[in-house]
Amino acid sequence: MKQFTCFEQIRTFALLALASGACWGQSITEITLPGTRVFPESITSTADGTLIIGSLGHGNVLRVAPGKTTADEWIKPGTGGLNGVLGVYADEKGKTLWVCSNNLEGKGEATSVMSFDLKSGAPKGTYRLPGEGPLCNDIAVGSDGTAYVADTRLASVLMLKPGAKALEIAAKDPLLAGADGLAFGDKTTLYVNSVTTGKLLRLELGADGKSKKVVDLKLSRPLERPDGMRAIGTHRLLIAENSGKMDVVTFGGPEMQNAVITTLKEGLESTPGVTATRGMAWIVEGKLNYRNDASLKDKDPGAFKMYAVPLSKR
Repeated sequence: MKQFTCFEQIRTFALLALASGACWGQSITEITLPGTRVFPESITSTADGTLIIGSLGHGNVLRVAPGKTTADEWIKPGTGGLNGVLGVYADEKGKTLWVCSNNLEGKGEATSVMSFDLKSGAPKGTYRLPGEGPLCNDIAVGSDGTAYVADTRLASVLMLKPGAKALEIAAKDPLLAGADGLAFGDKTTLYVNSVTTGKLLRLELGADGKSKKVVDLKLSRPLERPDGMRAIGTHRLLIAENSGKMDVVTFGGPEMQNAVITTLKEGLESTPGVTATRGMAWIVEGKLNYRNDASLKDKDPGAFKMYAVPLSKR
């Protein structure tokens, strides 16, 4: 029998412990968010496995540490003027958490996209959306650090270049009515979905960062109220349908105009947000019908949960 030195034994035990910890961390497939009437609308994540949740119900931002099954309040309501949280997006390269803050009930700060320090949660900047009655819904960040923002009500996508003091229009088109989820396919391709029309669109960006063309893509099946969207590779997207489904979308055909939709998980309740980290795809139940439907407003929506499934590389 082979004899192991003390060093070899320690090294073996350490490797086993690391492997065990990694497997344990990835085995978590369900997280219940604390509190009542949380109404999570968007989720994002960082490479280390941290999950970040925007709560429309409480107007705050929650965070789940890697390997944990409980969420803690991270950014409190009103921080820096935070109001009516919808989209959240973690930009690790820029060390920034982007948050859509909305004046949904006619009180509090104006509808804006806000930036917070990704480590501390301290406010960094606030950028008001232009126009009458805008709705800041989701964010994506390009390779050059430009933040793109979907305005659902005004059928537009806005952009904020690094160092800029104000948002400017990157795309405005009738096809962008109901613009919601955003995700980059590559450096010059930004995908946009519409929560009201079920469309999936492609913006072809020019050197100035603005859209040169809006393409209405052909879907392999209809999307039901598509919402949050995240890039999980080159021209490969993770998408949430509010009908309770989480999908992977890939593209092919002439000029990549065909969008192939493959469902990863279904049977959930009102699912507005997705994210991916450490080989897992996560989706959150928002149950926003209990907030928006007059017949359900006084009823208990029950617990709010996040679910994960393994995500293949292809």
